[in-house]
Amino acid sequence: MTWELLIGVALLAALAGFWHSSLAARELANRVAMETCANANVQMLDGTVAIHRLRLVRSGDAPLSWHRTYVFDYTTDGFSRQRGFVVLTGDTIDTVGLGPRAV
Repeated sequence: MTWELLIGVALLAALAGFWHSSLAARELANRVAMETCANANVQMLDGTVAIHRLRLVRSGDAPLSWHRTYVFDYTTDGFSRQRGFVVLTGDTIDTVGLGPRAV
């Protein structure tokens, strides 16, 4: 096995791992956003979250992990759009927020 092939396989494995963790994080953020909207009695628009920011962070003694911010739209009255967000570090929910009119 050549070094180029070995490095190529390692890069493909890393890319597949990142893709898998991104899908799991997006599903978690989507579920949290839907639950938050249901608890606040507002309607989540478009039915999904979108990635807004992605970066690597180190928190405390933990190894490097992905810090992801997802945004979603919701409405309180059926006409105006508000923006909410879900922040994850790794697979841990850091913050969930809705605009001031929904609280």
